Amino acid sequence: MEEFLRILTQSAGEILAPTTAAFAIAAIGLNLHFGYTGLLNMGQAGFMLLGAYGFGITLTLGGPIWLAFLIAIAAGVVFALLLGMPTLQLRGDYLAIVTISAAEIVRWFGRSTLWQEWTGGASGLQGRYYKDPFHALSFLPEGRFALGPFEYINTGSDSWFTRIFAWGLVALVLIFVWLITRSPWGRVLKGIREDEDAVRALGKSVYSYKLQALVLGGAIGALAGVVYAIPLAISPDSMGGRTMTFFVWTVLLLGGAATVFGPVLGSMIFFTAYMFMRTGMRALSEDTAVGNVISTTQVEYIGGMLVGITLMCLVIFRPQGILGNKKELAFNVR
Repeated sequence: MEEFLRILTQSAGEILAPTTAAFAIAAIGLNLHFGYTGLLNMGQAGFMLLGAYGFGITLTLGGPIWLAFLIAIAAGVVFALLLGMPTLQLRGDYLAIVTISAAEIVRWFGRSTLWQEWTGGASGLQGRYYKDPFHALSFLPEGRFALGPFEYINTGSDSWFTRIFAWGLVALVLIFVWLITRSPWGRVLKGIREDEDAVRALGKSVYSYKLQALVLGGAIGALAGVVYAIPLAISPDSMGGRTMTFFVWTVLLLGGAATVFGPVLGSMIFFTAYMFMRTGMRALSEDTAVGNVISTTQVEYIGGMLVGITLMCLVIFRPQGILGNKKELAFNVR
């Protein structure tokens, strides 16, 4: 019973985790692409990795933290422009092919020994090189604080200050997306999602609106990469891999595309369930009888398989997600 309560508490802690907030922000950016505009971006991990590199490298070189955030956002904007300008004029799923390929290019760029002096190569950038300026912003006193079963240090990598910052940024991004999607600009995006030929017939530049949506969503994705890297480290394989993109898509589809709060709810539910599954399977693998069938090293592989099955089931049986409206997804992706 004590072991079950420990697993349950550890899993529930994912609701407030900075990683959960990072994926929520990334899914909000992807929602602006797919949910509101109908753009198939399969490389959100590339935006996240570039944002993290822009943030980490700037601070490692001694730059101020405000400049680090600006460079992270600028990296996402430039990446979106490079992807969108030649691709958004085409129809079909070209954007999906380009973005997933571009994310892989960014990952291999980070792994390359040619830029190892700045990116750290395959080992990535360790947090000790860039975290101190962020921790210096903390307004909390030294020590630890417990809120019910959750107890963390006030300032540090896995701390209350990191959580406050991460979820505060989620709130700001949510308000921003809520405002722009309810503006005339946002209504044009929804029109493009449903029938871009009709929007074009009204004299609107579909290409321009798509590019603007791609840039805004990419900048939000870059901020998600910063939030993800602050409590951990910057690793090209863990951040720029296809697994992270599929996690973001699962979060978005679980909560509901074309909804404001759907990505946040999806992230909370997904990572709580994912942590419960992983910790539960690890506990079972420590048992002699079960350990002969499932080893600790196999838990991650089984977890990835279950995420894939979950994504498939969502697309097949409930594409609108928990909060979504099925009519909102009745659009033509071009």
